[in-house]
Amino acid sequence: MPEPIAAWWARRQQSRGEAVPYAVGTYREAWSFYPALVRQYHPEFNGGIVLSQIPPAADVYLCWQCEVGHVFVATPDEQRSRPGRERRRSSWCPECTEQARPRPRTPVVPMRPGRIAETGTDWVTTAASMRSTRPLRPDRPRPVRTPAAAAVCAKTPQLPEGTPFASTCAPPPASAVEDELRAGLLSRLEFTGGLNAVRLARPFFDHLEAWPDVILPELRVAIEYDSTGRHGLEHVGPREEADRRKDRALRSAGWEVVRVRTGRLPPLGPHDIVASGLSRATYTRLLDALRDIRGALFVDAYLRA
Repeated sequence: MPEPIAAWWARRQQSRGEAVPYAVGTYREAWSFYPALVRQYHPEFNGGIVLSQIPPAADVYLCWQCEVGHVFVATPDEQRSRPGRERRRSSWCPECTEQARPRPRTPVVPMRPGRIAETGTDWVTTAASMRSTRPLRPDRPRPVRTPAAAAVCAKTPQLPEGTPFASTCAPPPASAVEDELRAGLLSRLEFTGGLNAVRLARPFFDHLEAWPDVILPELRVAIEYDSTGRHGLEHVGPREEADRRKDRALRSAGWEVVRVRTGRLPPLGPHDIVASGLSRATYTRLLDALRDIRGALFVDAYLRA
């Protein structure tokens, strides 16, 4: 059960037998994947304990302050999983999220002034009271609403599992870096371009297809470029689990995945590359990863002279 920061710190001091159970910087690497939370945390609100002294999995209540100025209490796990599928910066704050949520519009029912003057009550109130006291007719049972099953997009062509193709549902590149990555690989490897999807056997987010950043059809390898994004929301928390699901779906279709992980994102798969960005060294490491997956003789046959 979560406990206040002071009680949690005192218990750690007792269990470890040290005045400072966790030195400053102990968990700096773990928190570096969440730059938005680093900005929201203030030691003066938490007994002078800095964020790098607190394990991300600690069951402790911490005080946070968003960039707007809202102060709220949440555990590290609650904060790390807060954005969900939202891409707004306000997703890291519960008050900002509540304010950004659209409010239902209540229809305004016109009133009849003449009726109010005659009876002293309006017809809206009378109708509401009659509706609340009206007995239900036994011959008209209320319909039972059942949740509708998630529909799968029918635009995916009927192809064998693992077949690459050009999808009309695939979103455009999310950043210019993806185009740069594709162009860099095309300058080094000969592969079929214009394909952006792989046929799957089971639905992945309502589609029987996955959309890697770059597809190498001849090698049956998908290349992904991951960063935390402008607001630190991408590829962290629940979205990391979506990346893992995507990798599993592609591997079950006979493909392998290589992710270029930037922004200090940890590797998810055996062939992932941790880099600061795209550089000549990054492409060299990518080619080496492809050789590890498919063999040097097979990959080198597609190298451009």
